[in-house]
Amino acid sequence: MLTIDDFPVPKLYLAPMDAQIRGLVREVVDKKIIPNRKRYDEDWFEHKLIEPVMKELMVDVGFQKAIFPLELGGLGYNSLEYRPCAGMNGVLEEIARGDSGVAVAVGVTLWPYTMCALEPAPIRDDLLKEFAPIYCDTEEPRFSALCMTEPQGGSDIENMDIMHGKTIKTTAKLEKDEWVINGHKLWPTNTGGLPGMHAVVCTTKLGSTDEKDFAIIWVPTDAKGVRHGDPYLKAGMAADKNSDVWYEDVRVPKRYRMHGPGLDAKYFRIAISWGCMGSSAFCVGILINICEILDRYFSDKIFQGRPLKEQDAVAAVLSELVSDAQIMRWAVYEYSHMIDRPDLYGYSWDPEIVAKGRALKIFATNTLVKDTEKAVDLMGKYGCDRDWDVEKQWRDGKIIQLWMGGLQLCQMETARWFYKCETL
Repeated sequence: MLTIDDFPVPKLYLAPMDAQIRGLVREVVDKKIIPNRKRYDEDWFEHKLIEPVMKELMVDVGFQKAIFPLELGGLGYNSLEYRPCAGMNGVLEEIARGDSGVAVAVGVTLWPYTMCALEPAPIRDDLLKEFAPIYCDTEEPRFSALCMTEPQGGSDIENMDIMHGKTIKTTAKLEKDEWVINGHKLWPTNTGGLPGMHAVVCTTKLGSTDEKDFAIIWVPTDAKGVRHGDPYLKAGMAADKNSDVWYEDVRVPKRYRMHGPGLDAKYFRIAISWGCMGSSAFCVGILINICEILDRYFSDKIFQGRPLKEQDAVAAVLSELVSDAQIMRWAVYEYSHMIDRPDLYGYSWDPEIVAKGRALKIFATNTLVKDTEKAVDLMGKYGCDRDWDVEKQWRDGKIIQLWMGGLQLCQMETARWFYKCETL
């Protein structure tokens, strides 16, 4: 039968330990996630079924401490020597093959730390030393959230080259040696009361387009003045908890700012590049799993004495999906390699790398949405039958297309760089 290993990977881009880590992840996916994933939709609020899987991945495998240095109890996955972007790409596609919502929760826990714990960004050793016990000295899952979206601004916050933070309403005011934060965030992954740390996008001056006023400030989830809403009930991705978060006169030390004036905005673009990589990796995992499901389905269904996969019309569509999955997987690894080799391609915060990440997300999400629709159509009434899980992957995959500014912001940023557009 068709498996994920049948799809090519550029092995030159991988670190020696990647295969071992992926093996651990695949065991969890095959034994724990895939047999239970159709029940996750009903577990969106309490996460009674989802929490044990998160514990296994975050604590037992160790993803919540992966990016912290070895001397702080982490796995030391913060050096370019270990090709961390290609490695994380592989992990995320493996998890997304089982459930992309679980993959999102894992990936976003590491996401804000790409700006301050991962080469080639400036390393905030003081913050890593302070935050490491939260993730490394515990037997319980701990999460991170990158809190950006607001009620009035939507994806404008991510449209840095045009808006420069102008629409941000969450404020950070410096009083002596403390930041005082007030604001309301919508939709961040790993909220709804999950324990850990938030990286909160703020402004130090309302309405400013000066990127020196764009600030990212760390806030413990249990800090006084942090108020958590209930999780949202969404079309899919039940394992990814999203909710409202209110910050009401929240006080944190001055040192909790990510880097400082001008630098927070500069290195925020790292998160955009990594977010495009992660989003595209989720698409790869989903599409490969759909190919696996279709192989089982059309091998077992017999028409005129032959498996349906032997029919020309069916085989033609199956070949298109495999072709798309193969090309998509290779493209995501190529982009991951670009992030891992700034000496060759430039830094992940450079406009060129950001634009090429946006272009990749356009291709990956558009292809996934198109191909999942093909799969549903090809299976007929079984395509929307929950027993086959294709409809779940269909619902989950569409959500990937909608975040990070959706298709439209990806299109504008891609055209803006490649075609030197000045008014988009």
